[in-house]
Amino acid sequence: MINTASTVTIFGISNCDTVKKARVWLNEHGVNAVFHDFKKSGVPNDAELDSWFAAHDWATVINKKGTTWRKLDAETQHAVVDAVSATALAKTYPSVIKRPVVRWPNGRITVGFVPTDWRALID
Repeated sequence: MINTASTVTIFGISNCDTVKKARVWLNEHGVNAVFHDFKKSGVPNDAELDSWFAAHDWATVINKKGTTWRKLDAETQHAVVDAVSATALAKTYPSVIKRPVVRWPNGRITVGFVPTDWRALID
């Protein structure tokens, strides 16, 4: 259970429908959240990205089903083979990051919006 007065950081893009739903959900459940918009504030530093890749495989954090990935040329796609190349890709194409990424007060990192999983984190 988290203290709902503690702050979570939600990373994403403001016009992403999933991020919008996640932000509403957090607000409705009394969770204080700070939003980091990739488009306005850039992709977090390497240390933050490294923590995401440590918590979840880089292949989970990089959204290979999304439009941004599909629009990349085959050479760029095939060059993403590890966390280092995934970091470089994420910095160049922030929209390729699966959204939202959330850093919870206990340090846990979640990727994507799964209300049942999030409910377990705040209960």
